[in-house]
Amino acid sequence: MARDATGANAANSVQKQAGELRYVARQPILDIRGRAHGYELRFWDGREPNFGADKNLATRTMLDNTMIFGLEELARGLPAFVQCTPDSLTEEWVRVLPPQLTVLELPSSAEATPSLLAACRRLKALGFRLALTDFTGNLNSGALAALADYVKVDAAKADAARRRGLLRQLNSSAVCLVAQNVETQEEYGEACKDGFELFQGYYFCRPEALESHRIPGNRLVHLEILENLQQEPVDLKRMSQLVMCDASLTYRLLRLVNSPICAMRQEVTSIQSALMLVGEATFRRIAMLAIASDFNANQPEEILRMAFERARFCELAASACGLDPSEQYLIGMVSLFPAMLRILMEDLVQSLPLREEARQALLGWDIPKGVLLHWIVCHEHGNWQECDAIVHSCGLSHEHFLRCHAEAVAWAEAALKSNA
Repeated sequence: MARDATGANAANSVQKQAGELRYVARQPILDIRGRAHGYELRFWDGREPNFGADKNLATRTMLDNTMIFGLEELARGLPAFVQCTPDSLTEEWVRVLPPQLTVLELPSSAEATPSLLAACRRLKALGFRLALTDFTGNLNSGALAALADYVKVDAAKADAARRRGLLRQLNSSAVCLVAQNVETQEEYGEACKDGFELFQGYYFCRPEALESHRIPGNRLVHLEILENLQQEPVDLKRMSQLVMCDASLTYRLLRLVNSPICAMRQEVTSIQSALMLVGEATFRRIAMLAIASDFNANQPEEILRMAFERARFCELAASACGLDPSEQYLIGMVSLFPAMLRILMEDLVQSLPLREEARQALLGWDIPKGVLLHWIVCHEHGNWQECDAIVHSCGLSHEHFLRCHAEAVAWAEAALKSNA
């Protein structure tokens, strides 16, 4: 059975200790230009999805761990949307969070009691922002909506006519309108027409494929470079010729090699010297970073961030699973090439110099070579139980996967800064 290998972006994973969270993931909220406006943080303690048993205990646990691991790091300094209960606001537990970075999310079904409304006003005066989720237009949510800085409407639950009606209710306020659960480019286009300003969902990883379903001609040299990178040893002369065919790629590659992620003690001025100085394994990794950056030139940066995280996680976790780190790095990176190039994975893998099992992993086959890609995609989607099932099937410790993922997130952020 094929698996879905796309998804919205992940954040730091957290080790489970007594009373602590097991997973912390983030989903980007993008503006109409595809830039990250903020992140919704998602948590799991290893028991029930979304801490269903005790919402207040879940919120306290989440707040404690958010303080430990740092809201600014989790959300990259952008607004962090944090799900809250009414009690967490009225009892002001949320005051442990930095007001200027925090958006407090309340369900629109919350009863707008005088104490809750008063608490919202106090918290907003301190600098917190308020978001109302799953807005349906019911009369009980009107008072809360009037205080909200963001109102989220579930695009999957409301048809176009219903969405437009809800938006008319909110037009008189200065609220920022967020479309939730936007999963396809068609839904994104409709939400834009409706007047939404922000978008949350996996649509940006699923751009519409070009009609020809062919790789653009100016990208073919990059695929030849990928082919050369898979050779043992790398053909140094041919590699240098290929990279120098593309000035933009040459520039990106030299910037990355000279950046802190390579920790070089001397400046590298040519592709050939770069390969000799950093070694083949590092050169393969950096070259693929540069190629992915070029592929993603006209797409949201979040796609590139996710590709870097996937690639590095798969590479770091590979050895413990008896897999080849270089090949796993390639599988993680290539998993988002279809989103970058706007072609189908089925068409892309036929043009790539991959072994058959690597192709099958990218197509979502349930095989050992695809297990790490499957884990990180499940993590991005918040499919925590499947993440644990994969860990158990590999016979590895849960903490090992979490350490690899946390390192991958930090590495991806450094790679993006070096590539800027």
